[in-house]
Amino acid sequence: MKKGRIKERILVINPGSTSTKIAVFEGENVIAEKNIDHDTAMIKSYERVADQLEFRKKAVLDFLAEAGIDTGSLDCIVGRGGLLRPLSGGTYLVDEAMCRELQNTKNEHASNLGALISWEIAKSLEVCSYIADPVVVDEMEPLARISGLKGIERKSIFHALNQKAVARRAAAALNKGYGECSLIIAHLGGGISVGAHRRGRVIDVNNALDGDGPFSPERAGGMPVCAIVELCLGSGLGEKEIRKRLVGGGGLVSHLGTNDARKVEAMIREGNEEARLVFEGMAYQVAKEIGSCAAVLKGTVDAIVLTGGLAHSAMLVGWIRERVEFIAPVMVYPGEGEMEALAAAGLRVLRGEEPPQRYGGQGEKRDGMIDRR
Repeated sequence: MKKGRIKERILVINPGSTSTKIAVFEGENVIAEKNIDHDTAMIKSYERVADQLEFRKKAVLDFLAEAGIDTGSLDCIVGRGGLLRPLSGGTYLVDEAMCRELQNTKNEHASNLGALISWEIAKSLEVCSYIADPVVVDEMEPLARISGLKGIERKSIFHALNQKAVARRAAAALNKGYGECSLIIAHLGGGISVGAHRRGRVIDVNNALDGDGPFSPERAGGMPVCAIVELCLGSGLGEKEIRKRLVGGGGLVSHLGTNDARKVEAMIREGNEEARLVFEGMAYQVAKEIGSCAAVLKGTVDAIVLTGGLAHSAMLVGWIRERVEFIAPVMVYPGEGEMEALAAAGLRVLRGEEPPQRYGGQGEKRDGMIDRR
């Protein structure tokens, strides 16, 4: 971190599969932003995600130059967190060890570039770079990890960045600190994750990627196991094709041929009863998952929070609300707000409100908990 007066100027980098979202914040305010769409052929020409580092870094630096942002004015850089080992929620200092792991990981995902790009740029500027609440945040309690088959554990993979950010907003609206609340947060997007937040930790959450919880616009969610076994053995499809059907080709895509909730709502308005049944069925499954989290929290719930892109749908929100508002008040924060959440993490560090953690100091998981010895 720079010495002297801090302007709270933060560069935020959020790489997606074929795009890079970039924004510069001063305090809570955006002063420059851009969503860069990369040429698909260019992306496909790289064998590994990590190989895109220089290409993506140049795009970020070019944006800063075009926007007239002096790189020397930046106080810190925050990148989207990638597929690291499971860790507790919070803001993590990017260091050489973290970058080395992301460079060599077998878990290919564009989010891995967030730390790598921020580290490369921060090094030259002699400022710190961070990641915050990546999808691998794991605060689940031992009971939540048990599955019905020994040797297979339930895993925590979810929309941690948005869930944690929205949880803080909801807590503030309740005039409480995040660490004082019991909340149920439902992120409703291309994938759906519903988490039980107790005193600042997500003690249980469905695995929103690998097949757990509600179906979503493009993911199958929890499925009858024997039917999946039959599909794998009897369809003639390979593992890659099966995965694509479950993640990408499941949910609304499988039933209605689209992942766009606006199109589904248009179908319903035109009298399409199948579309209504499927869309309400998704709301029904979200409500069931919220009810499960209420049981995890033993009925002590300060609020239920609906967030993500699908929270813009009054139809979907209404169906969920009517099934769960007996549990606790329902609060709605539409959208994902990833860039704001990353900037807020950097601000908390700059303002001394949250000490950054070191990923290298994080122990291996033992017996379902994080070893901090």
